[in-house]
Amino acid sequence: MTSTPFINVSAYRFTPLAADQLSTIKADLLQIANQCSLKGTVLLSTEGINLFVAGLAAQIDAFFSHLNQYEQFQDLPRKDSLSAEQPFTRMLVRIKKEIISMGHEEIMPAKRTAPHLSAEQFKQWYEQNKDMVVLDTRNDYEVELGTFQDAVDLNIETFRAFPDAVRELPKDMKKKTVVTFCTGGIRCEKAAEYMLQQGFEDVYQLDGGILKYFEECGDSHYNGECFVFDKRVAVNANLEETGTSQCFACRMPLRTEEQSPVCPHCNGNPLTGTKAEQRT
Repeated sequence: MTSTPFINVSAYRFTPLAADQLSTIKADLLQIANQCSLKGTVLLSTEGINLFVAGLAAQIDAFFSHLNQYEQFQDLPRKDSLSAEQPFTRMLVRIKKEIISMGHEEIMPAKRTAPHLSAEQFKQWYEQNKDMVVLDTRNDYEVELGTFQDAVDLNIETFRAFPDAVRELPKDMKKKTVVTFCTGGIRCEKAAEYMLQQGFEDVYQLDGGILKYFEECGDSHYNGECFVFDKRVAVNANLEETGTSQCFACRMPLRTEEQSPVCPHCNGNPLTGTKAEQRT
């Protein structure tokens, strides 16, 4: 798959940005992204930047070279993967209240965050049978496709439900070693800090999330695929697009064996969103 033309990049950084500068930054990044023929989404807020973009290698390099002109965005850690087609349909730059929505303004990772745990160290902890709680901070439909061995599933529909779910965890978990993880690292960056503020004593975040783990450690101790928020729907441990699709009606991911005229999750038509009872 080394000849595939499109490079898909996810990157983020919690870094203070002045509110009165966001509109200027937005216009600048949108102009450069369009000049580079990129597609995807860039989110900006006073807490930082979060982006998912795709394009040819030279275009991606040019865009990130421009990002480096901003002190706050220099050398953003990237997670790259390849695809045969452009996985996004348009280029958007948006200003948001949060670059990942949790709804707790007291969580400010740019000022304080839990320790990062490297993919290799996490793998070693598994192999050492370390006494730890592996906590999946992602949404229920993402967990459905795949997760780490023995990971705790909070069964949440959105990340904004994470704080409530944490409050329902067993009290004795607060004294255990907890490793939080998500797709690319941004959610567990907030999640781990929230847990520390709730009295959990030994919390880590998986650096770079599942995508970085796949890049460095493959599928070791991971079962299944990883959901991604673009037209690819999911990637495997080789960071390759899988055969998984997504129901147009309910947005649930559908494995190959689930792909039929009727979605097993909502009873609708996965291709049109039409409910089964409405079809003739």
